[in-house]
Amino acid sequence: MTDFDLTPPDDTQRARLTAELSPEERHVLLSHGTEAPFCGVFLDNKREGVYSCRFCGLPLFRSSAKFDSGTGWPSFFQPYHPQHIRYLRDSSHGMTRTEEVCARCGSHLGHVFPDGPPPTGERHCLNSVSLTFTDRGQPLPDLLQRGGADAGPAD
Repeated sequence: MTDFDLTPPDDTQRARLTAELSPEERHVLLSHGTEAPFCGVFLDNKREGVYSCRFCGLPLFRSSAKFDSGTGWPSFFQPYHPQHIRYLRDSSHGMTRTEEVCARCGSHLGHVFPDGPPPTGERHCLNSVSLTFTDRGQPLPDLLQRGGADAGPAD
């Protein structure tokens, strides 16, 4: 069981958070878009901390699970917590893939593939624009102003 509140944002919170997004963030997070490869702000990030959902702030991946996949997008072999990611079948662009969305707000994050490193063999290939980063020891984003675990320190 996760320590984080997975209740989706209410309509007022969703409207406020949507208004704060850039056009590119709206396109990727809310319209299932993809940012261009090799240009995302977190592609080469080597700092220790936690990557969270840009829309709602739910922690999604730890820096300790990040690896260089050579694909042009930040890649991780394991989520922060299994309940923080939801998986959807994506049959767009003439192929079948597994899309990843934030389990709390439903925002598009990227896709997961079965060609990652041990121990999971998974490659969670994400859009930088779908993420925020919190340095280790700093408070996690509390975009829904819920306090508790949602505002605890990044481990």
